[in-house]
Amino acid sequence: MAIDTDKIREHVRGILIALGDDPDRPGLVETPDRVARMYAEVFEGMNYTNAQIAEMFHKTFEEEFPSGSSDLIQVRDIEAFSYCEHHLALMYDVKVSVAYLPRGKVLGLSKIARIVDMAARRLQLQERLGHDIAEIISLVTGSPDVAVSIEACHSCMTARGIQKAAAKTFTTTYRGRFSHDALLQARLR
Repeated sequence: MAIDTDKIREHVRGILIALGDDPDRPGLVETPDRVARMYAEVFEGMNYTNAQIAEMFHKTFEEEFPSGSSDLIQVRDIEAFSYCEHHLALMYDVKVSVAYLPRGKVLGLSKIARIVDMAARRLQLQERLGHDIAEIISLVTGSPDVAVSIEACHSCMTARGIQKAAAKTFTTTYRGRFSHDALLQARLR
């Protein structure tokens, strides 16, 4: 699926009119084009499935670990942003931590951050973002044992509606051994 920037321009112009403003005034005349380019960038992940993202960032290194080991690879506090699909509102101050138990190969560390960025560049729910990242990491590493925790502020909570500026949302996604091993979960804190 390709992002249709022409339609975005057209609809942003319509939104400006619906708001009671003049889209042809000097301060707004280029706004539809700027928004279309911004949306193409910030929603880039919508162009790809989880499997395609896994293929894009499939840089792994062969590494043998003892069978059944609990050797843990974790990258914490990966900064990201996304947009809530309910209000098209910004999810900001997003910190994502990803962990997995390797199964014969390890993923290049920068690829973990790139996977987080690409999965976040979609209209998302924070809960689904964790599931998407876990699925992609599992596809790339071949490990079913993946954990993803996310902390984020949502402008749909902080800037509108209830307007609770200090509110943060925390989600955790556990796959494989992380789902039932409390000691393994405790290592993530």
